Amino acid sequence: MGETANGHQPQPTRAVPPSSGFPLGGARGPLYPPAEQLLHLQFCIHSNPSWLETFLLAFQHYIVMLGTTVLISSVLVPRMGGNHGDKARVIQTILFMAGLNTLLQTIIGTRLPTVMGASFAFVIPVLAIINDYSDQNFTTGHDRFIHTMRTIQGSLIVSSLLIIVIGYSKAWGKFTRLFTPIVLVPMVCVVGLGLFMRGFPLLANCVEIGLPMLILLVVTQYVKRILPMGHVILERFGLLFCIGIVWAFAAILTAAGAYNNVKEQTKMNCRIDHSFLIQSAPWIRIPYPFQWGTPIFKASHVFGMIGAALVTSVESTGTFVAAARLSGATPPPTHVLSRSIGLHGVGLLLEGIFGSAVGTTASVENVGLLGLTHIGSRRVVEISTAFMIFFSIFGKFGAFFASIPLPIFAAIYCVLFGIVAAVGISFLQFVNNNSLRNLYVLGLSLFLGISIPQYFVMNSDPNNGHGPIKTGGGWFNNIFNTIFSSSPTVAMIVGLVLDHTLDAKHTVNDRGVPWWVPFQKRNGDVRNDEFYNYPLRLNEYIPSRFM
Repeated sequence: MGETANGHQPQPTRAVPPSSGFPLGGARGPLYPPAEQLLHLQFCIHSNPSWLETFLLAFQHYIVMLGTTVLISSVLVPRMGGNHGDKARVIQTILFMAGLNTLLQTIIGTRLPTVMGASFAFVIPVLAIINDYSDQNFTTGHDRFIHTMRTIQGSLIVSSLLIIVIGYSKAWGKFTRLFTPIVLVPMVCVVGLGLFMRGFPLLANCVEIGLPMLILLVVTQYVKRILPMGHVILERFGLLFCIGIVWAFAAILTAAGAYNNVKEQTKMNCRIDHSFLIQSAPWIRIPYPFQWGTPIFKASHVFGMIGAALVTSVESTGTFVAAARLSGATPPPTHVLSRSIGLHGVGLLLEGIFGSAVGTTASVENVGLLGLTHIGSRRVVEISTAFMIFFSIFGKFGAFFASIPLPIFAAIYCVLFGIVAAVGISFLQFVNNNSLRNLYVLGLSLFLGISIPQYFVMNSDPNNGHGPIKTGGGWFNNIFNTIFSSSPTVAMIVGLVLDHTLDAKHTVNDRGVPWWVPFQKRNGDVRNDEFYNYPLRLNEYIPSRFM
């Protein structure tokens, strides 16, 4: 992709139509031709800002991914019977594995600037495991926590094997050949939109903190245009400034006693000292294999975890496509998607061995951050893994940042999830938007992709993970309750079925197939090697079947 000498990309040109000769109802303004790569990025995937900026941007990626890690741990660990110290150790383990898996993906996986963070898709099968042990007698709550973690370990290990096989056998790549722009639009769009419950509803748990954060994030977009000297700083680091200001405001409210006589739930959401992470986190602790004990393998739990692993494979694929667009790369070819999902399976295996409470998936919020900062540099995300691993080992320092109130993160998600959703919409430029057939497929896929999972969430018991599918087979229930609770998965299923069965042969051009097919092949586009080849000379040593 062409760049100027300082690493910036050239500005797009506008194709202006003739001033006369328009048919009745024809276009009368500038026309914007389709663009395979975004042209307003300041640094794309293989160009890098200065080292100081790189480290600050990397720290920003660490902060953004931290919210989901803390939220999942806060939901699951108390239900397992764990105490504040157990929660701190679970957070450390998740962070450690996130850093390791992110580093592997950026080097020998997708090679895209994507952070691999904790996934909510695993919450349902984990809650099912917790529920199975709720009636058993344990000496202490900590014993029940340990037993639950050992079962999660075993389930993650077994489920990872399936993902490794479908990835490195190239089965996933062959499956993604069925994706067209018509399928990608709802799939990528609901990767962001499907997470709406982690936006304003979570923000409203402490509106006096969350709402100012959201307003500040929006205001910075205007301020950076009013102050030309601060444009670059606010664009790249405005998120950190906003977090610092609102976090300090939350500290003032906490110290002033504003939350002394409120409900316990309000204290949990608003106070900066109510997570008890700083007091309970160890100073230094390195996560190690089988830290909770020998894994426990139980078939019914394994099947539920397999469903979650499949869901995260779909969600990661949609997130990878969005990351490619926001980092200035071409859409990832099928062989890249195959090896990335295979490596995702390896990551799940490592998480099972090290004892993570949940598996990882490509972090949607961090991909949105690429669009917010206009910087898609791979190096930035690689450096961010150093922060994840460092703060996972030195627990007290990591716990300090983990004490940021969750409504602050929710305000951030409102912006970042929206950016990713908009990236999905941008793929409409490669299809015929005036085709009623296309509008039908897109509309139904988008609506059902949000509506069906919402039904499953509303009719699931948050205490035990039981969903609306209730047959005699617990393994069947766990798999399909997990699958149909995932917006990207449902949108993908509906989009694939409709797009390939509804007048597909006669609408190849309208569906954008001629544009998409070349990017699916290893040598279909000359830029593929530039973005997705292994670093150094690894291509010479790794068999092509694993590439």
